[in-house]
Amino acid sequence: MALLLCACATAPAPPAIPPAARVATPADNYGDLFAAVQERRIFPDGKTFVDATPKRSVADILRDWRAARPRDDAGLRAFVLANFDVPGDGAAPPPAAERVPMAEHIRALWPVLTRPPLDPPAGSTALALPRPYVVPGGRFREMYYWDSYFTMLGLRADGRQDLVDDMVANFVSLVERYGHVPNGTRTYYLSRSQPPFLYAMMALSPPRDAAERARRLAALRREHAFFTAPERTAAMPDGSRLQHYWDGRDTPRDESWREDVETTRASGREPKAVHRHLRAAAESGWDFSSRWLADGRTLATIDTTNIVPVDLNSLLYGLERAIAAACADARDAGCARDFGARATARAAAVERWLWSAGEGRYGDWDAAERRLRPGVTAATLYPLFAGLAAPDRAAAVATTTERALLAPNGLRTTLAATGQQWDRPNGWAPLQWIAADGLSRYGRDDLAARIAQRFVATAEREYRASGKLLEKYDVEESRAGGGGEYPTQDGFGWTNGVVRAMQERYGVR
Repeated sequence: MALLLCACATAPAPPAIPPAARVATPADNYGDLFAAVQERRIFPDGKTFVDATPKRSVADILRDWRAARPRDDAGLRAFVLANFDVPGDGAAPPPAAERVPMAEHIRALWPVLTRPPLDPPAGSTALALPRPYVVPGGRFREMYYWDSYFTMLGLRADGRQDLVDDMVANFVSLVERYGHVPNGTRTYYLSRSQPPFLYAMMALSPPRDAAERARRLAALRREHAFFTAPERTAAMPDGSRLQHYWDGRDTPRDESWREDVETTRASGREPKAVHRHLRAAAESGWDFSSRWLADGRTLATIDTTNIVPVDLNSLLYGLERAIAAACADARDAGCARDFGARATARAAAVERWLWSAGEGRYGDWDAAERRLRPGVTAATLYPLFAGLAAPDRAAAVATTTERALLAPNGLRTTLAATGQQWDRPNGWAPLQWIAADGLSRYGRDDLAARIAQRFVATAEREYRASGKLLEKYDVEESRAGGGGEYPTQDGFGWTNGVVRAMQERYGVR
């Protein structure tokens, strides 16, 4: 296991497995049946089977499976369909038959993507949610963590404060039950989280009373404890501490089991280490990107847990500042001082170790090489979004962004063309917003507006052509984005949200 800590003489103790990571998943429950279904690709998308609901008990299904194993794929598929309620290809909203203005189309999509409170049936991998929520669309049938912040921006722009409040309440409920917000609301996502935007979501949803304020503060403090646990903590050369992405399991991801097994085979490396790196990259939201690849090109070289990422640590700075402010409001001076000091220390460590003066960019620290990883990426704008960056460095980042990342149709994700979906030429709605919002925070509304105009125009062109809003776009050629483990999805929650928020803030039509 490639755990990032200090270069000590003694090996660190194995990390504790958080309770949420011990919740049984389909791979745990169905064993060799699960492996057969995923390995033989009985369904084109590996997520299909893990979202299926058993029609009877696990023990009964496995007894019949072991008594008469189907020998061919047709027999195996028939067995699964007889024993499970299998979801369809994904409830993507129908394309607009008539090209009404894009903002009007997005407003009409919110009810289509909204789901009622959920009390899952027995055996389902879905997690209960007490309030209504919005899903991204397509194969993404559940609520996702960082997606939801960007979706909320659009809901707020369209006057759906009720859904913003409902989703924040759902996330607080998840933290209370599991100790963190999972990647998505499925059992197989419980071993990891996603970029910690909960504090930013709460800023969009004023608490109703003191009790709700206290409950939210408790949730933020629990989330902070989760993300700063020892197994997630890296010692920098001067002894300061920063965090990296992690996952509580070291097995193939249930929803991408076949792909992870193939990657591990191709790597020739110790499987558990590769699985952990793959899972940690999924927690980052950038699954996958040259950022996490040791050679910058090949997925088999993935080493995510050896990397101290600038985006995660910028968000944790924002979280610490939010906790300090909430503690001050609650008249808890000790807590306010503690988290204020944590934020100050984190900012100093980011400015010292994750900054390249020669390139005018923030980046990710490589623990194995003890240096900043090469390459400009859109993550360089996170310190601006979080308000961590010194003004002169923010100005340098703006110059670098304009020179290297700004494409004809939006903001590039990276400058590396690897075929991975979080690399060039793709542009993603959340990164467009992080960039624009961060630049505006430091007085560069001109560049922020240019990013917004180009990205919204790209979404508009695709909408006029197909009637759809997409998960990602090629911002160099102004077309649907590509790469990844599944086809480009349409719907699409965070694109809808960012487009509407940009239209409202920057007057883009």
